[in-house]
Amino acid sequence: MALRDFFGRLRGSSAQQPVPEQPQADPPAPLQDAPLLEPEAPPAETPPPEAEAPAKTGWFARLKAGLSRSTAKLTDSVVSLLHKRRLDDEALEELEETLITADLGVAASRRIVEGFRRTRFGKEVSDEEVKAALADEIAAILEPVAEPLEIIPARAPHVVLVVGVNGTGKTTTIAKLGRHYAEQGLKIGFVAGDTFRAAAVEQLQVWAGRTSARFFAPSKPGADAAGLAFDALTAARADGLDLLLVDTAGRLHNKSALMEELRKIIRVIRRVDEAAPHSVLLVLDATTGQNAVQQVKVFKEMVDVTGLAVTKLDGSAKGGVVVALAQEFGLPVHVVGVGEKAEDLRPFAARDFARGLMGLD
Repeated sequence: MALRDFFGRLRGSSAQQPVPEQPQADPPAPLQDAPLLEPEAPPAETPPPEAEAPAKTGWFARLKAGLSRSTAKLTDSVVSLLHKRRLDDEALEELEETLITADLGVAASRRIVEGFRRTRFGKEVSDEEVKAALADEIAAILEPVAEPLEIIPARAPHVVLVVGVNGTGKTTTIAKLGRHYAEQGLKIGFVAGDTFRAAAVEQLQVWAGRTSARFFAPSKPGADAAGLAFDALTAARADGLDLLLVDTAGRLHNKSALMEELRKIIRVIRRVDEAAPHSVLLVLDATTGQNAVQQVKVFKEMVDVTGLAVTKLDGSAKGGVVVALAQEFGLPVHVVGVGEKAEDLRPFAARDFARGLMGLD
């Protein structure tokens, strides 16, 4: 099922497979708490309220409002630069520099400027024409990566390994995804695989209760995450769960230790289901700007990342980094978030994002 079909009911189930004997768990790789690529003091993840009032505005209005800081940073600079000015070589060079400083990245900025050069070189354009043209160029970059997260109920359960640096919103994203699917009648499981971070385990347990999800917790702090994932998947198959969302650690000070832990989780759960994990979702915090690009590079070295979730677009003026990510990696952007409520995480739509980023309706 596509994530955009939140309000369509998923159907289908798979036959149960025999469950192999549980392997002997290897001792967990030692991890510390000092971050490398994460913020020095990651903001605490706040759970969505237990009861929420109906949305007063549509999704596009919330997306546009959430991108308002990024819009101001980008459009104010561009309009000021090109207002009543011909698009000559000097103007286009300055435009490229402006787009780079707005976190669109070098490659995407150059591509956009080359589009302007082909279609508008030597012309004087109005402010609205500039914004509309930029939105079109940005949408063209984003459209190939605007893909929904496909949940295949026949896999029963569909396993999503959720990875990312601590503080990006992994646990919150799991909660929001789980809530949406639970509302469609799916049986959900949460696996608290960040066993070294007590707060993550506690938060996920609270949200599991609010979504009626089955919760799989470590037996003790620092327990082997691979063994927990094995037990959770075995139980999920026996119980007929439809979707299993697996949280993971995100400390990158010692990349080799985290890499081994993630690879071990994958190796062990494949003893239960050789196709698992069916999706590897990398959660990125938009407020980190170009640091998100580095995080994608690091996690792609560790695991086969299949798609991205970009959170906290409302938290800074760095929303343009989504364009940089699309241009550089071409990975599917499944969902984006502009707030703390469950309804503020939605499927990524290229045209809506591009027009919202430029402040257009």
